[in-house]
Amino acid sequence: MSFSPFSTRHPFFRYRVGLLISIIFIVPLGYIVRFSQGFGLEWLYDFFGSVAYEIFWILLVVFIHPKASPTLTAIGVFIATCAIEFLQLWKPPFLEALRMTLLGRLVLGNTFIWTDFISYFVGSFAGWLWVRWLGKVCGANS
Repeated sequence: MSFSPFSTRHPFFRYRVGLLISIIFIVPLGYIVRFSQGFGLEWLYDFFGSVAYEIFWILLVVFIHPKASPTLTAIGVFIATCAIEFLQLWKPPFLEALRMTLLGRLVLGNTFIWTDFISYFVGSFAGWLWVRWLGKVCGANS
């Protein structure tokens, strides 16, 4: 039996709904974790905030392109966020001006920290697992 891609019974429709719900969940969770002040473990909050950041980007890319390979998406997001981390070593005026805005700080960051690569790897792996699991649950075979 064949379904229209716009049918609510189509696997990619369910998959996209699952991705959207996941995005709606991960964004506030990431902000809560990143900006928590509870126990004074700033490095831990930064770590899990970066993990959520990676997962968000993977979910967003796959939401936009539901047929995208979860593996290639996770690798691409990991490489892109590592490049953005290295970009923090470059301080031209136009980037510094962007980093002064909230969106610029959230997307570009402002301080190079080599340990961020660990959280990027963990987040990419977790995002990869999440998207693969969601694809199987929704029948999208991703």
